Amino acid sequence: MTLRRSLERIVIRITSKMNLRGKIFFLYGAIIFVPTILLGIVAGYLALQSFRDNYMVTIKEAMRQTVQNIEVRKQSYDVLATRTGTDGELVARLSRDYSNMFEQLNTVEYVDRSFVFTSQYLPGIDDFRIYHTNTMLVQDGRLLWKPEGRILRPGFTETDWFASASGDPNVLTWSNVNKDKLVISHKIMSPSGNLLGLIYMLLDYKTVFGKLFDRPFSGSGELSIIDDNSTIIVSSDPRKIGLKLQATSLNDHWEEASLSEGLMVDGNLLMVRPIDSNWQVAALIQMDELESQSKTILYGIIAAILIFLLCSTFLIMTVLKNVVWRIRKLGTRMYDVSQGQFDVSIRNTEKDELGELEVLFNSMSGRLGGLVEDITQAKLKEREQSFKALQAQINPHFIYNSLSLLRWRAMDLQDDTQLRTIDALTAFYRLALDNKINVTQIKGELDHVRAYLEIQEMRYPGRVTIEWNIDQELLDLYTIKLLLQPIVENCYLHGNVTGKKGAVIRISALLEQDNVRFEVFDNGRGIPGDMLEQIRLGKQAGNGNGFGTANIRERLQLYFENKHEFTIDSKENEWTAVTIIIPACANRPQIRKVM
Repeated sequence: MTLRRSLERIVIRITSKMNLRGKIFFLYGAIIFVPTILLGIVAGYLALQSFRDNYMVTIKEAMRQTVQNIEVRKQSYDVLATRTGTDGELVARLSRDYSNMFEQLNTVEYVDRSFVFTSQYLPGIDDFRIYHTNTMLVQDGRLLWKPEGRILRPGFTETDWFASASGDPNVLTWSNVNKDKLVISHKIMSPSGNLLGLIYMLLDYKTVFGKLFDRPFSGSGELSIIDDNSTIIVSSDPRKIGLKLQATSLNDHWEEASLSEGLMVDGNLLMVRPIDSNWQVAALIQMDELESQSKTILYGIIAAILIFLLCSTFLIMTVLKNVVWRIRKLGTRMYDVSQGQFDVSIRNTEKDELGELEVLFNSMSGRLGGLVEDITQAKLKEREQSFKALQAQINPHFIYNSLSLLRWRAMDLQDDTQLRTIDALTAFYRLALDNKINVTQIKGELDHVRAYLEIQEMRYPGRVTIEWNIDQELLDLYTIKLLLQPIVENCYLHGNVTGKKGAVIRISALLEQDNVRFEVFDNGRGIPGDMLEQIRLGKQAGNGNGFGTANIRERLQLYFENKHEFTIDSKENEWTAVTIIIPACANRPQIRKVM
């Protein structure tokens, strides 16, 4: 408290000789201008660090996904080559001795039938062949081939490729043909370990790896695949394809990068990740370019802050002249009062003329609010007392005592019909004559309607069919008392439903999101169009027991204001439907202000 008061005295001493405009600019500088500059510097530094952390995480995740994609693609082609090279029937036929042309033709047909569509299983397979060394088996020029002097690529024949792949210690090998093609070789071995042939699979480089190696890391890096012979077989830089690792600048830092998450080399980040078959994926990311992008974003943020400060200063200098701001604020509060909002006030800390006016305004708005509140409460109490007086016109104790006497006499006479009637009347009047409550749970209101309908059934046995559609989960919610019974009563009094053959009354209570929807439908004589229009306008109060539509509308407005709906639809001589929608109330609704 002592520190706060000391600071207040300092601020007051500094601004005491300033005019209102000077005070506003002082506050602007102390609260907005200087803190914005300081926060901008701190935020810029933190943003730069955050950018660095974020793009490192992004780079590592991109590298992980790239390695995973490469591994999945490689495994797909490896599985295809392995499945073909280890096919038991193919191995048996390539190792068999053939005595006639019919047996050879049978083998050729088997190979064509079994492997002719192999090249279509995966994209990018330009050529698929099965080379064999069985001197007793022919070659058909489609899938079955023998290694001869045919040229596979300039300066490299089938014999050269077969000798190279056969002498490789690995069963499955990948090799470059040129910058555009890759070759997968897989040995076909007999059960005794003898070489029977080779699988030759020619792949299109761009189809297999082109998309992964096209501008990796948004053009800010290079990506390469190094096989188990330390040869770069795939690279985003076509010039490095086919080179040995030892012939590149990566070799000097390769071992150290393989043992770490990443290694900085001349401003670039070198990352090495292993995949299966002793292959490795290497990424060389240009960190300087990423840093440049981060700094560009940072400079943009700083420029935006400076522009904001310049614009805000200009606006303060041109708009806030003398006491314009305080006058407009006072005018805004006066407008609020004219719209009926009396709980408004203006903070006053100055002793000038406007300060005195603000004090008078606060006093006036407070007194007006108190007077309006007193008048509103008086009106509410008057309405509530009128409802209670209406309910108190009947002496409930006299009725209960009379019904109790009648029930004992009916029990003595063992008259079940009278007992049912008396019990229904008792249930009906228990809610209707309870002067202490104006709201009830929905299940109580529905029980009240059931009691009324049971009484009517005694009067008109078998004439009206009652249909119920009730959501059980809304029974414990609250509604206002005597909401549905007057509407059901109108079905008998005004709808004359008992005089119609096949008469039906449908009563539904459904929970729709945050609302409860009540609907009472009858197929009585309906309402004439001119009278229906009068009722909708609230000009037809109804008759009978006095609880007409006007009474229901007034009570709904009193408890739910404009959060309810009350609609009446009808077709003369056919039907009438009354719909009421109120908020779903888990607690008792209270009478609200009505201005």
